[in-house]
Amino acid sequence: MAKSGKPSPKNSPKSHSGSPQQRSTLKPATPVRDWLKRPPLPAPDLITSKVFWGMAMFGLVFLVALSFGTGINADDKFQVDYSQKLVNYYSTFGKDTTALNIPDGSMHLYGGFFETVTGFASKSLGYQTTDIGYHNIRHASSAVLGWVAMLCAALFASLLGGQRAGIITLIIMLVSPRFVGDSLMNPKDIPFAAGYMMAIYNMVAVLDRMPNPRRWNLVGLAVGLGIALSTRAGGLLSFGILGMFAGLHFFFKNGGFKAFSNGQNLKKYVLVTLGVAAVGYVFALLFWPYALQDPLKNPFVALSKFSNLEGRIMVLFEGVNIWSNKTPWNYPLKWIGYTIPLVTLAGFAGGMLLLPRLLRRLNPLWVGLAFFTAIFPVFYVIYKDSVLHDGWRHLSFAYPPIVVCASLFWNELAHFFSEKKYAQWAVYGAMALLLGDAAAFIVNNPKMPYIYFNPIVGGTAGAYGEFETDYWGISTRQGIEWLESQGILKPDMPEKVVIATNMFYSTKILTAKYGDKVLVKYLKWEKRCDDAWDYALYPTRFLSGSTLKKGMWPPDNSVHVVQAGGAPILAILKDNGRNCALGTASYKLGDWATAIERFQAEVANVPDNELAWIGLAMAYMNIQQFEESKAAAERAIGIDPNDTQANNLIGMYWLNKEDIPQAKAQFLLAIKRDYNNPMAWYYLAIIATEEQDNQTALANLLKAIELAPTFKLAYELSVRIYESMGDEANAQRFRKAMERLK
Repeated sequence: MAKSGKPSPKNSPKSHSGSPQQRSTLKPATPVRDWLKRPPLPAPDLITSKVFWGMAMFGLVFLVALSFGTGINADDKFQVDYSQKLVNYYSTFGKDTTALNIPDGSMHLYGGFFETVTGFASKSLGYQTTDIGYHNIRHASSAVLGWVAMLCAALFASLLGGQRAGIITLIIMLVSPRFVGDSLMNPKDIPFAAGYMMAIYNMVAVLDRMPNPRRWNLVGLAVGLGIALSTRAGGLLSFGILGMFAGLHFFFKNGGFKAFSNGQNLKKYVLVTLGVAAVGYVFALLFWPYALQDPLKNPFVALSKFSNLEGRIMVLFEGVNIWSNKTPWNYPLKWIGYTIPLVTLAGFAGGMLLLPRLLRRLNPLWVGLAFFTAIFPVFYVIYKDSVLHDGWRHLSFAYPPIVVCASLFWNELAHFFSEKKYAQWAVYGAMALLLGDAAAFIVNNPKMPYIYFNPIVGGTAGAYGEFETDYWGISTRQGIEWLESQGILKPDMPEKVVIATNMFYSTKILTAKYGDKVLVKYLKWEKRCDDAWDYALYPTRFLSGSTLKKGMWPPDNSVHVVQAGGAPILAILKDNGRNCALGTASYKLGDWATAIERFQAEVANVPDNELAWIGLAMAYMNIQQFEESKAAAERAIGIDPNDTQANNLIGMYWLNKEDIPQAKAQFLLAIKRDYNNPMAWYYLAIIATEEQDNQTALANLLKAIELAPTFKLAYELSVRIYESMGDEANAQRFRKAMERLK
């Protein structure tokens, strides 16, 4: 019998794993490899956390405070109208359907989250759209969402590289003038950026804790997706990113293809991803009446139409005024490169160089997500040749990820020199040096920091005449405040003051408190002589780049100039005698003598008024004083070389001189300066008929008609050419087209 307490081998229980020989041939089970696993990041200490959240709270207060001093965005004309229609739609439980189809601006194709929330907030406080309080609510709400984008970018950076990376991200975001400036008054691009960044951060937080994510992050992810989609249909991109990176995370976290053998885990990923996406989609629909009409179709209809939504406008790019649908492929790249702080630019470039190291040291999937969300949107719009204007504001949502990538670089440099404190402080010093210019611009221009340009292009002063500055016209607020400071506008002013501007909406809102004591007239810069006014407010928007660079603006009748960064941004003009308006009125009546007298008086007072010189040239042309007409037109071109009428008048001069080669050269030059010049195309057609080149003449006439569909003379000449060619079918086609014009 075996001794007690120690069983003999013979009587020991049999092993269920087989004989010793069998056990020696079996391999232990291989654990599933986590390809994303990296050494843990340093845990944030109490002081670091306090610094992070202290800066975050300061940023919130800072942005909201700045928002109360900024001007009114010109696009608010459309946004506020949409907001009112959305409030009516929800207040009547869908009975008021005006929000479902808005031809002016196609606003119904945009989600209404921001407009609905701010609209109801203003309604509850009793604000009307003409009250400054109404717009303060909009601006403060935009500032809060700009802060949300900044905070989520910092939290994302913290998950990637530790809380120091998050602090660096916060600092850079808070001294990024373009993003800060847009956060004060941009009701479309900033809410979209907030939703986009909120979705990215919470996506990482959710997937990092799979299969047991925090509820708070699940809610944050759904809300982020919803805000992005309920701002623009492009928010569907966030849903695509979620699906793609959830799939990649499942694949790499669970050992590659072996992951699919774990059905329970796969089910969890699918349920979380689809569940959050569904909640986010429903969230968006609740704020988007158009999408509610057909939830599975209309958001995609809106997305497909966005490429045609952006209206074609003239933009200033590298000193040349070009149409926004004709911008070169590098338009967004140059705008971004010239307008983001140097610390971001250097950091992003450095991040690209250090990318292999970042992928080795940090979670490679999230590093890839940061660079993907920063780079993909920019290169996608280049690939699609999307219509962009107003710089790169449509790509504002890509900026927070760009900053995250830059912050990873600076954080990695600081980590690399962690054992050499002097070198580490040198890294921080370099960051501060590269931040200084942008920070100073915000301090010196708190009401419109969005017009910042970095030192690469010579700052805002260097960009003057090369690129658009105040394209939203928010400087009209400073113009109105100056008129008030001079006592020109005041509650008890004895006479009505007439103000002309091409930024009608903001000027009208800012002067609404004066009632009928102030009359605001919408006059484009090139139409400012079409009506009489006392004062005029004009920013540089839509002015010729050559006019600006030559110092021909602000004009001689300006009484005050709003400046920023050493560049004139808005001019306040005073009209003395109303000679230009009276000259234009006389010209329309065919009173050439009075028109000439008035225009001569205007150019004597305001020598750089190109419109008066053009009016003078046209009046002289009508009384066949061709030399005087040419001289006046040349004076206009000296001020604005791209002016269509002035260029055409010189071409007409050569036609009247029967110098066909000179006339042809001039009209070709006119088209080079402005391709969308129907009159120049028409006169080139006339010249082609003189040269017996009917095909060229017809091609030129078709171009003229395309640009000006009601151009009767072009139709008539087309009919005559087809008749001379014996082509009665086409001649009849153009006759019928002329009949339709009647």
